[in-house]
Amino acid sequence: MSDRAGSNGPAVLVGLDFGKTGYAESLEEAKQLASSAGVGALTIVKGRRERPDPALFAGKGKVEEIAQALTDSKSSVTIFNHDLSPVQERNLQKRLDCPVVDRTSLILDIFAQRARSHEGKVQVELAQLERLSTRLIRGWTHLERQKGGIGLRGPGETQLETDRRLLGKRVKMLKEKLSRMQAQRAVQRRARERAHVFSVSLVGYTNAGKSTLFNRLTHAGVHAADQLFATLDTTTRRIRGQNNTPIVLSDTVGFIRQLPHTLVAAFRATLEETVHADLLLHVVDASSADRDAQIEAVNVVLAEIGADAIPQVLVMNKIDLTQLEPRVERDEYGKIARIWISAEAGLGLDSLRLALEEYASAALPLTPDQRPAAA
Repeated sequence: MSDRAGSNGPAVLVGLDFGKTGYAESLEEAKQLASSAGVGALTIVKGRRERPDPALFAGKGKVEEIAQALTDSKSSVTIFNHDLSPVQERNLQKRLDCPVVDRTSLILDIFAQRARSHEGKVQVELAQLERLSTRLIRGWTHLERQKGGIGLRGPGETQLETDRRLLGKRVKMLKEKLSRMQAQRAVQRRARERAHVFSVSLVGYTNAGKSTLFNRLTHAGVHAADQLFATLDTTTRRIRGQNNTPIVLSDTVGFIRQLPHTLVAAFRATLEETVHADLLLHVVDASSADRDAQIEAVNVVLAEIGADAIPQVLVMNKIDLTQLEPRVERDEYGKIARIWISAEAGLGLDSLRLALEEYASAALPLTPDQRPAAA
């Protein structure tokens, strides 16, 4: 992980079962997240509880088991597949004598590594600082005492108050930057609307194959890899429909279960491409046994950002990993609702282009070169 001990080394992963559905899938996803963050070998510590322990989350006995696993595996970091409170994180770090990373921090670490554009980096830093601001209150007790310092704080201000003030200034500056970027995107969207360009956004669970599909349709060469959150920065390209219909296609960051609210808020400027799209291509890993839960997780985030009312076509990807054949399913109104494809193998892409053409043609007025010739 980018700024923590244990990157590329062994780690202990803790996943507790509180009786909710999807425990096994969530734990497998945590392993993939750790791998995406650059963690080496993982030692898994499991357990069952009715509810989290207020002080240690896992309880004293389980914490002793985690400490033993750290010693046996020579690991230097502990990862929890859960969100920890500032008090729980601080208490665990004292007991285990090593960095403790919860699920949100792990995702933030991955985002910090993967962000490439200026906007992406600003959004990641904002999410990190807003999370840090909630952990200055009770997690940094060693900063409560008065310290000397020339030019760093006002008279009578504690170090903790200084940190809060400086952090607040940085957060305000980053929000202003994102606001300017947001305004620039709004100008670009208005220009597309005046030009009668049909806007399409690729959305979906992380590692569903969005970037591979984007490259197939646009020949853009966007980075695509078999790992979680391979793509963070939104990429937009113009393509032409079968009848020369102007279409703009955007590749967006993948979603995940329990996507941290700080990330949703910080990436709202980028996700606005999704909010203002005319059509969503919801890319699904058809080979995943957990695909229904992944579809639901994406729809939850879409509702959170106000994109749940936008027309959506389910693109069931990776059929090359199954026994399924390319096909198209239409709804009761005759509209294409679901398409079975393989972006990797290039199967079913003609049907996808047909769907884009149908939706775009229904939404946009005919241009002069699309109108039928006069008899």
